[in-house]
Amino acid sequence: MPISIQITRGLLTQHGERQILSRIAAALLESHGLENNAFMKGNVIGHLVTSEESSSYVGGESQSLAVIEVKVPGVAFREHSVQQKFVEAATNIVDELKAGDHPKSRTFVNVTHAVDGAWGIAGVAYTNEALGAAVAAASAATAR
Repeated sequence: MPISIQITRGLLTQHGERQILSRIAAALLESHGLENNAFMKGNVIGHLVTSEESSSYVGGESQSLAVIEVKVPGVAFREHSVQQKFVEAATNIVDELKAGDHPKSRTFVNVTHAVDGAWGIAGVAYTNEALGAAVAAASAATAR
């Protein structure tokens, strides 16, 4: 599940820049109860992009900005409670790792769904059903 994090340069501490992807990935898995699923752990990926404050706009003004975008298959984030848990966790992670003054109101979290059958991992185009089977198989292996 690709995670893209776009932040204003200097918004996070140096430690925060090193930690944010792993913490957001953990929050994504935890919100779905999949933190111990080997298949999912290996397929939550991401990158961090930083830009100058002069390139970050909120309300028409240059300000610090954090945008967290996650692309997932259609079987993810179906319940509002899961959506709320992840959005809140991601926002709090930015708040905990920030270097200075950055209000939560300038942290945005966005989740989009991939088309069923177009979720590609290692050259395999997974359907939602096949992806669910892979996750279930990894959960069963962990339970043994």
